[in-house]
Formats: sequence, structure tokens, C-alpha cells
Amino acid sequence: MTGQQLEVVDTGRKGTDLQYPQCTHDALAGLLADVAQVDHVPVDSHFFHDLGADSLVMAHFCARVRKRPELPSVSMRDIYRHPTIRELCAALTTAAPPVAAPPAPDTSEHLAPPEAGTARTPRAPTGTPRYVLCGGLQLLSFLGYAFLLAFVVARGYDWIAAGTGLLDAYVRSVTFGAALLLVLCVLPVLAKWLLIGRFSQQRYRVWSLAYVRFWLVKTLIRSSPLALFTGSPLYPLYLRALGAHVGRGVTYLSRSLPVCADLLTIGDGTVVRKDSLISCYRAHDGMIETGPVTLGRDSVVSEATVLDIGTRLGDGARLGHASSLHTGQHVPDGAHWHGSPAQPAETAFPAVEPARCGTVRRATAGVLLLLTVLLAYVPVAVGLVDALLSQVLQDSAVVREAEAHPVGWTLYADLSAITAVVFFGAVPVALVVLATVPRLLGRFVPPGRTYPLYGFRYAAHRAIVLITNRRALTRLFGDSTCIVHYLRWIGYDLSQVRQTGSNFGTVVKHENPFTSTVGTGTMVADGLSLMNADYSSTSFRLSPTSIGAHNFLGNRIAYPAQGRTGDNCLLATKVMVPVDGPLRHDVGLLGSPCFEIPRSVLRDSTFDDPEDGDALRARLAAKTRHNAVTMACHLFTGWLYFFCVTALYVGAAGLYPRWGTVVLVAANVLLLPCTVLYYVLVERVLTLRHRPQPLFCSIYDRRFWYRERYWKVPSDLHLHVLDGTPFKGAVWRLLGVRIGRRVFDDGCAFSERPMVSVGDECTLNAGSAVQCHSQEDGTFKSDRSEIGARCTLGVGALVHYGVTVRDGAELAADTFLMKGETVPEGARWAGNPARPVSVTHGGER
Repeated sequence: MTGQQLEVVDTGRKGTDLQYPQCTHDALAGLLADVAQVDHVPVDSHFFHDLGADSLVMAHFCARVRKRPELPSVSMRDIYRHPTIRELCAALTTAAPPVAAPPAPDTSEHLAPPEAGTARTPRAPTGTPRYVLCGGLQLLSFLGYAFLLAFVVARGYDWIAAGTGLLDAYVRSVTFGAALLLVLCVLPVLAKWLLIGRFSQQRYRVWSLAYVRFWLVKTLIRSSPLALFTGSPLYPLYLRALGAHVGRGVTYLSRSLPVCADLLTIGDGTVVRKDSLISCYRAHDGMIETGPVTLGRDSVVSEATVLDIGTRLGDGARLGHASSLHTGQHVPDGAHWHGSPAQPAETAFPAVEPARCGTVRRATAGVLLLLTVLLAYVPVAVGLVDALLSQVLQDSAVVREAEAHPVGWTLYADLSAITAVVFFGAVPVALVVLATVPRLLGRFVPPGRTYPLYGFRYAAHRAIVLITNRRALTRLFGDSTCIVHYLRWIGYDLSQVRQTGSNFGTVVKHENPFTSTVGTGTMVADGLSLMNADYSSTSFRLSPTSIGAHNFLGNRIAYPAQGRTGDNCLLATKVMVPVDGPLRHDVGLLGSPCFEIPRSVLRDSTFDDPEDGDALRARLAAKTRHNAVTMACHLFTGWLYFFCVTALYVGAAGLYPRWGTVVLVAANVLLLPCTVLYYVLVERVLTLRHRPQPLFCSIYDRRFWYRERYWKVPSDLHLHVLDGTPFKGAVWRLLGVRIGRRVFDDGCAFSERPMVSVGDECTLNAGSAVQCHSQEDGTFKSDRSEIGARCTLGVGALVHYGVTVRDGAELAADTFLMKGETVPEGARWAGNPARPVSVTHGGER
């Protein structure tokens, strides 16, 4: 089988001769002195320890070197591996650059990235009429879906309301709920086969009529309620219905449904872990490109991975966590690869012993799950609550007011009290459930033992996962002193906590809180995912996952149970935590696969605060008070939105006897634009006096506290409804993004909207993000980032702060572009951390 790897090349040089001239100490030293603003740089001085430089300064140095045609290109990986001028110069002059080679023979021409040194022919821009037509057709599709949903729900509730007694209402609720669930699950399948047929390997323009059909199918698939059945035997069956070639005994734990399922092949006994992105399509330079993804028998795709189109994982192969396969990469049978882009790993990843889990067990589990949903969850969600409330409140003033005056102020005054009790009362109720139910279920799943899938213990395990991973509560308590108490409440072992007020961010995930341990003095920025469970196609096992003391973890880190990091480590953003080798301590780790960097530098310790004393207690108390107000604002805006939505539908229900289904259609249509405008207004109010600006300050600086409020109070979850439409660009402008014309955004995220600039006709893929900040221990740094015109951000790519991406540049899938980097015009970068790349033929493996 063919194996392919991506290698570092100098894509910014002209001509065909890639042999570099001799590197001189004086040239590099002079450039570094200019960037670091010092008089002289000794050739043996350590960049970080002696000169006090940081990664931002060195990123600017790399950009300056790349502008000098007589010097070889320098990446941040080179800087960390060779941290003096003498070592760097020696490495650059002795290392021969790899030669670009053609892509694998079985990869189609349009999927192959451009070769190094070749200019890419710019595509013709999409005209405004086609852009407007696409938006109009998408709007009509939305209106049609709103009408269909209102019609079905209205008829269903009329039928439920005609029942006599609770038992009859329950039976009708089950029947209607089952029918509605069936319609919502079957509709994407029917739309896919009617509008597309079978997906094939092809490419077409965004905003075209072909794209409208693709978008409609993609939106219906991604909104299917079958996503709630992740990890169950029903999930592979749904993939088969969408056209995927799925073998027997497949365990699929990722919530991201493949859109072009016909191009997905999964062999028998394969495991796909959570947070894996496998879509079988990508957007590139204003085009939608579809391509195959093949997972062989008994292969494993680990957590937080990205598989681009045109990739293959051989039989028995394994792809490690925080890794990616780029177009044309094929992992040989039985091989273990890791990294972004992936490369052969020297160690074997942990495996779980198999257990007895046959077809009968899977079928029984699927039937029981369906019965639970249909007989318990669906009636409550669809009709039983309505029937109960109608029985209990039939003589209440609220109901009488709704019938007599559906738009009267008295009704909404009463409604505000009811919604306040429900909304604010849900928080303590949820906390009580979190403290009791998972602990009871946890007694049936002790760690360290192997259990078969789809039995009672697996059901208990999945229930613990679903109950304890409440994003709303981690968002509420995160970035404050409360998050420590909340995590302890649900089962985390946090040792002797040194409270900082920013111990954890607003996104913390796990598979079992009772096997999660975090050491004293450790701080986590955001997006931590603890991998407490390992899976095979027939079994699973819980393992203790422990993070050492006095660590700092950046953003988007998946931490495995076998992680080999100890105390006093810096784990950089998107790092692949090592699972082999010695226990690391007193170092920093960066990249995928990771390599060592300094634990801290002089500039980042500018705002280090004393570990104890009156000064720290005073600052912490002030931050706690400010965070308490932020939490109150978050709850208030959430309740106000809940009240407005409830009032909208109560008013529609009151007008329904007079106006019929049309009033429910109007409510459905108004919901999305009202939601968008509401949160735009919330964000605008928050930024009137404290607009996000470049910062370099302590976490105890009030300006940082306002930034935390900016992250927490407004919600951006609703924006994903607009993915792939012209309307999302308009909403970004309302939120302060300086965004160009005809930008295609398939699911990008901007952490600080006013600090981002995006040029005309850019292509932003699903899972990509532009994050204009970074935190390290007690220091917060933030700066603007600029994306030029006609740029492409690949699936899962992350752009850090202070970055400039020139016109026509491309970041490949799962790329991490570090702070301060400058990507030249028309260049293609990939990797974690990012550097110029091209595909090289790895030969037979």
C-alpha cells in the first residue's frame, strides 16, 4: 500500500532549483537583532533563555527570513529545535530540502494540492447575481421547511388535544412522536436520494444551483435527530441508509455526520472516536470538492482527528488523537500513524481486549433504545407535557388570558414569572441530578475492567457521559472561581486547588468525571477533553486520567489516559499529548507530533502574580465579584431569550384558533431572525464601552475580565444554522467582523469578532477558527488577525492572534497557524505548527 507524507518545502522561492546558498551567521543575527530591537545578537545566545524572546518575536523573525531570497525558509519548528543562531544556521545549511513529487496515482488530479513553486491559476470570481440567487433559494427552502414543520405540528397537537384522559393523551403522544421522529429521520434520506442520488467524486462552485442542492441535503443531514443516537447500533444503520458502505460491528462515536456518505467506506470492526471530522467533502478556493474516505477493517480513528478527502486507513491501522490525514495520505495495513499531517508512530497505541458482542446483542440494544425514546422521551417532548399543562392550568388566569387576549400585557407579565421559575429553577435541579444520578450509575462501571458494548454497563457509561457533559453549566461556571466547585461537584479530583479565578475555561469535556484528576496549580485555557475511556469494536474500558500539578494547558487539547506528562508542563494549543517515552516535566510541548519547547519565557512571566498573600486575595476577590456579575448577565440574557421565544409561541397558540396554521408558520419564520438580532443586540451593548482591542496584561487586569464577559454572555450557537449561506457574512458584519464580499463560511468561528479581518471571496471550512488571543499562566495576550482575499482555511484549521494570511493563501486541514506568523501570497501551509508543504511520494510501505 502506498504511504504518503507531507514534508517541509520552501514554497516562496522562484524557479526550479531548490538548493539553498550557504547561510551566514551575520545575516540571521542581523535580522533577529532588528526584530528583537537589540543592538547585537551573539551567535551562541539562546533565543528564549538569553535574549528573552517569545514565540511572537520569533514568528516575526521567521517571516523576515522568508522575505530574503538568499536565505532558506525558517519555521517555528526549526526555531525550537535549534534555539541559537549557530545551531540554526548549521541545521539550515546542512539539511537538504525535500523534492516535491507527484501525488499518489489513485488520487484524482483535482484533489492533489499544487506542487511547490507552481503558481495556482486563480478561479474566476463568482458573480453577485448567482450569489443573490443562491441566498434567495436558500431562504425559500427555509420558509418551506418552516411551513412543513408548522403544518405537521399543528395537526399533531390538534389530534393529541382531542384525546380523553391522560392515558389517551399518552398513547396519542407516543404515536405522533414516533411519526414525527420517523419523518425527521427519513426526510434527509429522501432529500439526498431525490436531489443528489449517489455522491461521486466531483467539484462544483459554491453559490451555484448544484451547490444549493448540496447545501439543502447537508443541512437536513446535519439537523437529523439521529445524531442523538451516536455510539448506538442504530447509527451505522443510518449511515447505510445515506449510502455509506459500512461493515459489521462498527462503533461510531462522533456526532459529526458524514454528508457525502456514498464516498465513505468503513470496514468491519472499525472504531471512530468522538470529535472526529469525516465529511467526505471540503470547500477549497470557492469550490466544493467531494472525495472518498476509506477506513479498513478493524481500524481505529482516535479523538479530535480530521480526515480530508482522498484518504485511506488500512486494515488494522490506527490514527492517533489530535492527528489528521491530508489528501493523498494512505496509512498501510497494521500501521500506527499520528501527527498533523500524520506520519508513522514508533509506539503502539493502547488497545482494549475484545468481548462478546454479537449481532443479537446489538439488535437488542437498538430495539431497547428505540423503545426508550418512543415510550419515554418522545411523549414528554411532544405531547404529554402539553396535555398535563392543559389539564392542570385549564382554569388558570394565564390560559384564560391567552384565549381572550393573546397579545395582552397581563398574559406576558404572568408568563415572565412562569418562565423565570422554570429557567432559573432548572439550574439547582440540574445540579441535584448531576450530584446523584451519575454517582449511582458509576457504581456499575468501575474503572480498570473491560466491559462488552451495548449492555447495561455500557448504557450506564453513556448515560454518565450525556448527563455530566452539560455545556450550558460549564459555560455558566467557567472562567470563574465557581468552575472548580462545579467540577468537584460532578466528580473531578482537583487535589488542593490554588484558586486563580481562571482555573478552567468554559468548555471542559470528559467521558467519566470520577476518573478525572487535575493537579494543584494547573490552569486550563479552554476546550479540554479528557479521554477517560478506550474502545474496541466490541468492548470499552475506563481508565484514570491524570494531569500533573502546576501545568498550563492551551486550547483544544485532547488528553488521553496514557498521557506522559507530569508536573510543571506547558501544553500548547492543539498539542498532541504523548502517550509514550519518559514522563515529561518542567518543559513545554508544542505541535502534533509534539516536540519540546521552553516551559516559559521572560516576556510571558511579566504578569506572574504571587501564589499567596493579601495582594492575590484582594485581586481574586475583585475578579470573583466581576465574574459573578458576568454570570448574572449570562443568566439574565438567557432567561430573556427564553421568555421571548415562549411568548412568541404562546401568542401564536392564542391566535391559532382564529388564523390557523399560518400563525405557527409565522412564528417558525420569525424565530431565527429574531434570535440572530437579539444576540447581535446583546453583543453590541456589551461592546459599547469595552470593545475588544489588542491586549497584553494580567488575568487580574479589569480589561481581561471584560473580555471574559464578552466570551460568556452572548451566544453564537445559532450562527451554525446559517453555515454555507450568504446570510452568515451579513451577520458577521453586524457583529463587527470586517468581512469582504461573497465569503463562503461553512462553519468558521471567530472568538473576537471586531479583531478579525477577512477578505473578499474567502473560503472558510467547517470546524475552522480564528482565535485572536492566547493565555499562558497568568498572562493574557491578544492581537488582530487578518485573512486576505481568496484565502482558504481548511477543515479544523486554527489561526492564532497577530497573524497575517496574504491573498490567495491556503491552510490545509487541521492546520495550527501560530501567533505572529505571516503566510505569503499564494502559499500553501499545513501542519501543527504550520509550515510550507507539498505532497511527496512516500513509496511502497
